[in-house]
Amino acid sequence: MATTSSSSPSWREGMSSDNIKGLVLALSSSFFIGASFIVKKKGLKKAGASGIRAGSGGYSYLYEPLWWVGMITMIVGEIANFAAYAFAPAILVTPLGALSIIISAALAHIILRERLHIFGVLGCALCVVGSTTIVLHAPQERAIESVPEVWDLAMDPAFLFYAALVITATFILVFHFIPLYGQTHIMVYIGVCSLVGSLSVMSVKALGIAIKLTLSGMNQLIYPQTWVFALVVTVCVLTQMNYLNKALDTFNTAVVSPIYYVMFTTLTIVASVIMFKDWDRQSPTQVITEICGFVTILSGTFLLHKTKDMTDGSSVRLNKHSEEDDFDDGEGIPLRRQESMRNP
Repeated sequence: MATTSSSSPSWREGMSSDNIKGLVLALSSSFFIGASFIVKKKGLKKAGASGIRAGSGGYSYLYEPLWWVGMITMIVGEIANFAAYAFAPAILVTPLGALSIIISAALAHIILRERLHIFGVLGCALCVVGSTTIVLHAPQERAIESVPEVWDLAMDPAFLFYAALVITATFILVFHFIPLYGQTHIMVYIGVCSLVGSLSVMSVKALGIAIKLTLSGMNQLIYPQTWVFALVVTVCVLTQMNYLNKALDTFNTAVVSPIYYVMFTTLTIVASVIMFKDWDRQSPTQVITEICGFVTILSGTFLLHKTKDMTDGSSVRLNKHSEEDDFDDGEGIPLRRQESMRNP
């Protein structure tokens, strides 16, 4: 009896009104973002047919209306996501991005003709199960009454060390690895997006809290820390957008979406646990359950990725721009063929 009574309040705390608001906003965000991947991909392909592709350093997609439709759709999704972080912890909001993978895969199957195998459907189901597990065991949002409180959390030595590692790794990827391997190794572009994204989410959460408190009558715009967080968000989002466009234009959507999700979500959860100390307010059982839910999501995204174009027992073949380009199957990641292979 004692065990039952002690676990019930914990469940109600996890599904507080703020968490429910964050949940609804996060689900809405996933729908918009999942659709935006497909629309932007169509725009990038259309722009690449008449100009220099984004993956080759071109920006002709900026003149393509379809790409802007996808960008607006993504912005709407990001706004909903932004609002979700103001109400719920990152460990609840971020994993729900798995739904955007499901939507992206389904639309890619219909619109881009990137086939979705039955095991891909199973992968989608695993993502849903893992997301549900995390939702039901998510921690309650930390009570914060001002932006300076968030700033103090960001100035904690542990988070400063994490931020320094992220910035250092990002500069190494941008200036050393991208010129050498950007066109052949998907982890380079996605690595930059994910690393920078983990910092942007922490700043987005700080801004969301500032706006929520300001609208409730406690003006947070008077604090310089609010504007510092706004600057960090701007720089990080622009960086993410640039390298995500390059990744989408260079590699198959079915590869970009799940890998980006896995890396981005993992790093964001790590950043949130370090900065906001989400797991400090939970029992070991809840933490382990959340980790299991996240591993279930990872399994689903991996299965979805590996079986994306599998048909009737044939081996996996992931093609980029199948209508116009040839790529080496290699290890399941689309690699650019060398000139010597094209001209034997």
